[in-house]
Amino acid sequence: MIPDDAYGGTYRLFAKVAERWGLSWTAARISDVDAVRQAVTDQTKIIWVETPTNPLLNIADIAGLAGLAREKRALLVVDNTFASPYLQQPLALGADVVVHSTTKYVGGHSDVIGGALVVADPGLGDELKFHQNAMGAIAGPFDAWLTMRGVRTLGVRMDRHCDNAERIAAYLHSHPKVRRVYYPGLPEHPGHETAAKQMRRFGGMVSFAAAGGEQHAVEICNRAKLFTLAESLGGVESLIEHPGQMTHASAAGSPLEVPSDLVRLSVGIETADDLLADLEQALG
Repeated sequence: MIPDDAYGGTYRLFAKVAERWGLSWTAARISDVDAVRQAVTDQTKIIWVETPTNPLLNIADIAGLAGLAREKRALLVVDNTFASPYLQQPLALGADVVVHSTTKYVGGHSDVIGGALVVADPGLGDELKFHQNAMGAIAGPFDAWLTMRGVRTLGVRMDRHCDNAERIAAYLHSHPKVRRVYYPGLPEHPGHETAAKQMRRFGGMVSFAAAGGEQHAVEICNRAKLFTLAESLGGVESLIEHPGQMTHASAAGSPLEVPSDLVRLSVGIETADDLLADLEQALG
C-alpha cells in the first residue's frame, strides 16, 4: 500500500518496476487510518508512507499506522525526507523502517546524491545490508563525507527553513491570487494537530494552488528569480517547480495525479524578506 499523494518517483517505482516483479500495490489516503485499514489486505506486506507527503503536504498519523501495521503483520515504512531526522523520528513512533533521500535536507547543499534506510530491528538491518552489498548500492567516500558535512548543520538549517516557510505560508494564505495553501503549520491544515504532536516543527516545504489555474501556476514558476526553477528540494537555496509538468509528470492519469494549478516551493535559508518580494512579483 502506498499513499494516494506521493512523489512521482514512488509511483514510478511501484507501477513501472515492482509490478513487473509480480508485486501488486494499492493507493490510499494515508491521512486517514481507517482508509488505510480498508486498503490493507491479508496479502499486504508493506505500508509505505510519506509524511508530510509530496507535494500536497498531507500528514499521516505514524503511531496510528504503526499499530495498524502490527495488527496486520505488515511493515510500516516511512519516507521521512520532507521532515528530516531533526523534525521527526518515526522509529520512536513505531515505524519499522525510515527512508531518507540524503540528497535533500540531510545533505543540504544540492551537491550529493544518496539515500539511507534506518531500522529498529537489527535482524532486518542485517538483511537490508546484505541486499545493499549484493546490489552495489554503496556510497563513495566523498559522497559519504559530503553527507556527514550536511548532518553537522542539519538542526541549524532546519530551524531557518522552518522560519522562512512559516512566513511564506502565512503570506500566501492571505494573497488574493492564491486559491489554497498546503502547509501543515497553518491551523487550517487538516493534519495540523497530528503534525504538531509528532513533529518538532512543520518543515520547509510549501505548496499552493494558483488562483488563475495551470497557466498562472506555470507563469509564477517562470517569473520567479530568487526561487530557482528546478526539481529537487532541501538545499540551502530556494527552489520553485510545477509538479504536474516536472517531478510528478510520471503520475499523470494515475490515482496519484497532482492538481494542474499546483506550485511547490522548497524554501531555502535566504533572507525571508527577499523571498517574499520575489513571490510578490512572481504572482503578478
